[in-house]
This record gives sequence, structure tokens and C-alpha cells, in this order.
Amino acid sequence: MAGGMRMESWGSQNFADCQLGDKRLNQRAKEIGQALAQRFSQALSMVFLEENPLKRAYEFFANPKAQFDKLTQPHHQNTAQEVTTMSVVLVVGDTTYLDYKGIKVKREGYGPTGNGGNGLILHSSLAVEAEQGQPLGLLWEKLWHREHKVKPPANESAERKKARQAAQRQANRKRAFEEKESYRWVEALIAVQKQCQAVEEQLKQAKEQLTKPELVISTQTQIIHIFDREGDIAEVFEQIRQMERTGVVVRAAHDRSLQAANSHLWEYVSAQRVQFTQDVELPATTKREARTAKLDVRFAQVQLRSPRRLSNQDSLAVYAVYAVETEPPEGEVAVCWMLLTTKSVTTATEATTILRWYTYRWHVEEYHKILKSGCKAESYRLAATSMEALLGFLTVIAVELLRVTYLHRTQPQAPASIVLAPVQLDVLKARADTLPKQLTVAWAVQAVAQLGGYLGHRRKTPIGIQVLWRGWLKLTSLCEGWLLAGQH
Repeated sequence: MAGGMRMESWGSQNFADCQLGDKRLNQRAKEIGQALAQRFSQALSMVFLEENPLKRAYEFFANPKAQFDKLTQPHHQNTAQEVTTMSVVLVVGDTTYLDYKGIKVKREGYGPTGNGGNGLILHSSLAVEAEQGQPLGLLWEKLWHREHKVKPPANESAERKKARQAAQRQANRKRAFEEKESYRWVEALIAVQKQCQAVEEQLKQAKEQLTKPELVISTQTQIIHIFDREGDIAEVFEQIRQMERTGVVVRAAHDRSLQAANSHLWEYVSAQRVQFTQDVELPATTKREARTAKLDVRFAQVQLRSPRRLSNQDSLAVYAVYAVETEPPEGEVAVCWMLLTTKSVTTATEATTILRWYTYRWHVEEYHKILKSGCKAESYRLAATSMEALLGFLTVIAVELLRVTYLHRTQPQAPASIVLAPVQLDVLKARADTLPKQLTVAWAVQAVAQLGGYLGHRRKTPIGIQVLWRGWLKLTSLCEGWLLAGQH
């Protein structure tokens, strides 16, 4: 697998192919990407240490040609190229809110995000390898802001307020689905398929012209989207019904009516017998500690009744996998997952696969955490258009950090060179008391983590994302000192 954050060439890998409509801007994108990859999370004045580079960076971010979509497109295409070599790939979707309410000026272009927030909304489609859960990269992202609501008239009477709110609700109901925020879930299905098909076609043409005869292309790649409850909308299933080689696993949010008379999803599936018991490792969150959950699992095929708003009134045939925790710790809420999937589930093995795939959904939450906490994406104070351009870099940097974290878990014996540039390797070797015979990913990532505060004697404690991003930043500083000292 290609991967890792080889700091010296990292900007070239992800931003060298940006097409911003100006050769100078394209080169500037590469330079900015390289600098941010080395000093992510720091103030721009610390990323660009001299006055002229800092000034040029601000000018770049403010340039209307430096658009978020164009800056992220080369990375999306690189990810799609990797995906097209696989028989199955998972695409995990989720939405996060970036809050910039601390900005007292330059508020134009930001919008409400709930709970008094003011900022941007980011929806991400993260590609994940289906067997071990290795994050591959981003295939698509959407960045937008909500419009601020018009303030109600002063001294508005209760009657007029009621009438105004009723009119607003009616207008919302009449809006086309494509104009609603929930459309992003369907938009992701379409955009990811389009991205992958475009890359497949490019690779086929290259192979036919013998320019790259060594290319490996899987023309039957299945794309399985993994959504949490927000993605449980009938339009998702309706869209997939129209697509080839695309499926979904979504956690149900609604007790949907089934095609059978007076039958509903939860009642029907709960009545099925328990097929097997499965242990699932739950990661720690702000609301719970990490634990192993023992789940009773049922599964069945169901026919979901199509809502009247869909033009196709045929029932939606899907499979339901229902997993319920049997012995939650005292005071903890039991896990209860009703998963709906377009994949066939007729055996315990197939149901186990669906459960495992759903647990990979947490990867996109980790990615958003890196973006906010590791890359400090909410700490900058820029105008909205400039912030969107900066996010074009930070989102790609964050997912590269996630990739490296999981390479330690999924490919520990791979050579260290896939995650370290030569100078980084030299610095870590010089710091080591002893070196293993083989310099592997496991050794490299642990050495970086130790720079970030990971205690090497706690070998049973998994290396976390936080110590890794701290380690990468410290390694960058050490490499700069190494090069200045003329030791390389």
C-alpha cells in the first residue's frame, strides 16, 4: 500500500497536481501544503517563519481561485486510484461542525451550527479497507455554511409569530430534496461513484495505450457506504436501487413500516430468534469508557414500505441485522444497533461482517477529531473564504495522520520507509539506544509516539492518535535541527 507521511515529498503527493487555473498558484499550493504538513496545528506565523512566505500564504488563501474542492481533488483522485484495485471498499460518511464563533469580525460566509455556534459544516466520505479497517484516504468532502435566519420583527405578536412559523414550515416542506441538507447523504453516493468511475476510465485508457501496462484494475469494485442514523433516509435506499456496485450499511433511526400489514421494523426483527452472540470492542468516548460488549445478534430480510414522497412506490428490500448488548456495565446504556443493509445477510458469517464494517464508522469520527484537535482547524481567525482554502490543506493532512496511526495496527511488519522520509529515519535511528534487525512500521510509529509522550514500557496500551500527532511535530523540529547542523 502506498501511504504514510513522508514529510519531504508529502506536498508533492497531495498538492502537486492542483489545477487552480494559474501555474504560480499551483506551485504555491504545493509549497503551502509542504509547510503545513510539517507544522500543522501551529499559528500561520509559526508555519511560515519569514514575512514574505507568510504574506504570500495569506494572499493565496484569499485568492478566489484557491477553492476547497480544487485543493482536495488530487488527494481524492489518489484515493480513488487505490480503491479501484480492490474488490470491496467501505466509504464511511459523517458530518462535523467547525465553530468560529470567536471571530468577532469577518463573519460573512460563516453560518449557524447549533447551540449558538457560528461556522462551517463539513461532510466527509472516508475510504476504508474492508478486511482490517485500514483508512485509505478521502474520496469526497462537502464544505458549506447555513444562512443566518432573518430576525423576526420587533414586538411581534404571538399570533403573527405563529403564522410566520407555520409559513416557514410549509415553505420547507415544498423545498426540493436536492436543496435540503439531508441531500448530502445521497450526494455522497453519486459523487463517490463518479470519482471512482472517472479514475477507472483513466486507468483503462492508460493500460490500453500501454503507457502503464503494470496497472492493476478491479472493474468490479463494490463500494459499500457506512452511515450512522443521520443517513437513515429513504432516498438513500432509493438512490442505491438505481446504482450498480454500490451498497449501504446504515444504522436505523426510524421504526419504519414494513410492507406486511400492521408490521414495523423493530417489532418484526426483535421477534426473530437470536442467531449468535458476538463480542465487539467499543472505544472510549466522552460518555463511556472503552469496553467489550457482548451482543445478541438477530437478522432477517425485510421489505420497507416506500414513503409517499418517492415516485417509485415499490417496497425497498433490505436486510436487518439487530445487535443488542446483554450485560452492560452498571450505569451504562446498553448497545442497541439496528443495521439496515443492501448486502445479502443469510448467514452468521455475513451478519458478523456487517457488524465489523459498522464498527469502522468510528474511523471518520477519529478523523474529525484529528482535524479539530490535532490540526487545530477551529483555532484560526480568517475570513470564511480564506478558511475554506486553509481547510483544503488541513483535511488532507488530518487523514494522512489517521492513515499512519492505523498502518501501525494493520501493517506493523511493513518497512519503516513507507511512513518515514530518509532524514526522519536517520534522526530516529540516532536517538535509539538499540535498533531492531528490521526497521518496520511498528518500530517507526512507536518511536514517533515516544517523542509525543508515549511510554514505551506500556506495550499493552495502544498507541493513540494524540501522542502520534505530537510526535510528528517534534520529529519535524528535530529534523530541521539535524539538517541545519549539517549532519545529513
